[in-house]
Amino acid sequence: MDDETRRDLLHEVRRPSGTVGKDLPDELAVQGTTIDVREFVFACKDLDSIPESERERIDEVETQLRRERLQRTQRLEDGDITEQEGESLVRSIHGLDRALTAIEGLDTPDIEEELRQKKLDDARELLALIR
Repeated sequence: MDDETRRDLLHEVRRPSGTVGKDLPDELAVQGTTIDVREFVFACKDLDSIPESERERIDEVETQLRRERLQRTQRLEDGDITEQEGESLVRSIHGLDRALTAIEGLDTPDIEEELRQKKLDDARELLALIR
């Protein structure tokens, strides 16, 4: 792969909007282990609150994904690879980024839930003022 193509692929990886419109991968091969990312994320989202034991597992998976992303990015930067291998690495890195975004969002309340809670708070405040 020539330097210009490598630079373009690295730009694609580093672009903040690189995962926009990308689907959450069903599974990812990370350090010799297959992680069912979609199932893992949705199982955690179904919980009302994340227990400490599950929090540790989430942190562990997140660390593994970050480590794998770094390794793949370094391979793209330094490796003797073809253009096709580089493009495949970019797609896999975007999958890792999408999975990381989903995992990081597990602690963030759902937007609909936030709006519902805001409406409830506003209604309570209005009732308090009326009384």
